[in-house]
Amino acid sequence: MIDSSLKQLSAALAGKQVSAAELATVFLERIERLNPTINAFVTIDRDRTLAQARAADERRAQGERAPLLGVPLAHKDIFCTEGWLTTCGSKMLANFVSPYDAHVVSRFKAAGAVMLGKLNMDEFAMGSSNETSHFGPVKNPWDLDRVPGGSSGGSAASVAARLTPAATGTDTGGSIRQPAALCGLTGLKPTYGVCSRFGMIAFASSLDQAGPMTRSAEDSALMLNAMAGYDERDSTSLQRPPEDYGRDLDKPLAGLRIGLPREFFGSGMDDDVRAAVEAALNEYRKLGATTVEVGLPNSGLSVPAYYVIAPAEASSNLSRFDGVRYGHRAAEYGDLVEMYCKSRAEGFGAEVKRRILIGTYVLSHGYYDAYYLKAQKIRRLIATDFQRAFEQCDVIMGPTAPSVAFRFGEKSADPVQMYLSDIYTIAVNLAGLPGMSIPCGFGAHGMPVGLQVIGPWFGEAKMLNVAHQYQQGTDWHARMPEGVK
Repeated sequence: MIDSSLKQLSAALAGKQVSAAELATVFLERIERLNPTINAFVTIDRDRTLAQARAADERRAQGERAPLLGVPLAHKDIFCTEGWLTTCGSKMLANFVSPYDAHVVSRFKAAGAVMLGKLNMDEFAMGSSNETSHFGPVKNPWDLDRVPGGSSGGSAASVAARLTPAATGTDTGGSIRQPAALCGLTGLKPTYGVCSRFGMIAFASSLDQAGPMTRSAEDSALMLNAMAGYDERDSTSLQRPPEDYGRDLDKPLAGLRIGLPREFFGSGMDDDVRAAVEAALNEYRKLGATTVEVGLPNSGLSVPAYYVIAPAEASSNLSRFDGVRYGHRAAEYGDLVEMYCKSRAEGFGAEVKRRILIGTYVLSHGYYDAYYLKAQKIRRLIATDFQRAFEQCDVIMGPTAPSVAFRFGEKSADPVQMYLSDIYTIAVNLAGLPGMSIPCGFGAHGMPVGLQVIGPWFGEAKMLNVAHQYQQGTDWHARMPEGVK
């Protein structure tokens, strides 16, 4: 059961080969056995999970049929979940029990999915290695001495280790795709606005987007069908007709035009990653696709632009954590100002403080025009580059990350080197485009490599088709880490 796809699990539930309660128990027992080593889950409530599973079994007994009814999954701890701890990986929210569900969570509830628990993450989604979590780092199941990527590292590690069949993640600058690449998964960031941000604790509001983390494109399509949808409570949610994201999975790829950005294939990519990506491109050519060189001339500015815009938005969003209404409050203080200062100093970790300070600086009088406004202009140029590139191709491909998973501590002392882990993913967020990472082989030390697929706005169905056809002829997505079998 642990190696079954979502579609297979749904069929087993429909055929009464297993009950939702039995299925949830299988994964709960696996979590109890392996999570102390991997540290992917931060909150588990066995009784609550089994109650949800029994409710799903009752719904099936009454004749209800739905693809995810009774299927277990887990949520990144950035999503508010009614009655559950929602910590965002921070001491600031270590004791916060959410009084309501995020829109994404409520949609999975309506679909009948069973929640196994909440997943570890970089604090307030700020990080590329899952080393900034208040609850300790998550271990990569392929090598416990290496990072799983971030910020959705708990989501990636939990799916790779078969602690859950699928998980939700969020992507602000690559935080679904980069950990998916480092852990050998399929991770999809939808077009900005396709999934509601209501109840998703904000990092950078113009960049954050929820998405699925699964083992295959077919599973991601099922997840996205449940996650996507308009929400009037989110002003950035897009009001569009519902669509079946798996409708094109079986279409052949003959005639597909793949754009290869010359900026992605220069220096900076490790040789083992390059070899795996080029091998994947050759597979696509065998499937009938053609490749064409395209240019994204402003993509080299994406990292500096992102690290002005994202911290600026974070400094505003995180100002609500002041020790007054909820979250951590200092035990001793003399007056209100001291309470603010001490609560925030104690509640936030080093990386969060760094980004708040950067964001406050670039928004301050005298620096707004020089930094923030200029970064927004670069953002527009990056989006225009993609528009022009898609006039020549249907999808864009390249590496997801410049290297395979690195060792713990290898980059944590150098923030700039850590930020460059997202050099191939950030431009997609700045442009609001959909992007995904799919496993395409293994590099140094036997670690997974991810191929990034970027589509035009609302091109999720085509991207999933492109990924699914590749996965029909390869088994990289089906490989399982030896240490967790």
